[in-house]
Amino acid sequence: MSRRPRLLPALLGLMVLLWSFNFIVGKLVLREFPPLLASGLRLAGAGALMLPVYALAGRRSPPLARSDLAPLAVLGVTGVALNQVFFLVGLERTSVAHAALIFGLSPILVLAAAAASGQERLSAGRLGGMSVALAGVGLLHAGPAATSGATLAGDLLVLAGAAAFAVFTVRSKPFTVRYGAIAMNTISYLSGALALAPLLVWEANRFPFRQVSAQAWAALAYMAVFPSVVCYLIFYHALRYWAASRLAALAYLQPVLATLMGVALLGERVSGALFVGGALVLAGVWMAERA
Repeated sequence: MSRRPRLLPALLGLMVLLWSFNFIVGKLVLREFPPLLASGLRLAGAGALMLPVYALAGRRSPPLARSDLAPLAVLGVTGVALNQVFFLVGLERTSVAHAALIFGLSPILVLAAAAASGQERLSAGRLGGMSVALAGVGLLHAGPAATSGATLAGDLLVLAGAAAFAVFTVRSKPFTVRYGAIAMNTISYLSGALALAPLLVWEANRFPFRQVSAQAWAALAYMAVFPSVVCYLIFYHALRYWAASRLAALAYLQPVLATLMGVALLGERVSGALFVGGALVLAGVWMAERA
């Protein structure tokens, strides 16, 4: 590894905070925007922001092969458009704590997708970790009303979004190696935004934009700028100095921070089922990653 920049730990801390806060901001956006419209606007904004980033840093990538255009477009639709739609539609129907914990399953979902494509093997230890994590997800809905605003339908939709991103992570790996992370992110956001464009036009045509508060617009801008662009730039910069496994460990902080933010800023409740189920989810992910 190259010598680590002094500011890298601070940047990584900022990245985790921004990603954790995204769950709170998503709730604020959904108070005034329908989830499908918010998804389309977020991707359009993120795609527009990635263009100058690509122009400055990604133009050294090799030119796109014509044969790669179709699979890259499919990946963008899967990992960006479907991921964001499922995330916001699900977040509208569940709590911040549940959504953050379910997205904490991402390493396990990536492992399962890699195994399905023949890139990884599922050992007994990994299967055991997966079972523990899934048991934790099941426990989230044990007993009376786990957390404020949490529903099984919302959790399943968030899980579908995390699964779409896991498939994207595995399938995009050879293209990321070939074209670079910035080029891959730019293509993904643009293709995802184009896929949602008809839906965006349909939703925008009947939506009263004049009634949207400045707070909601600021929250939507936050979602387009920070978790979608800034955090990924920090992440890929950190990969130059830290091993991917070391960076993955930071994912354990996100559900904890998001849950604490949900309690402090949105008044969400933490039940015994949430506490035990969340602990099982994180323990299962840890077991599966280290098996």
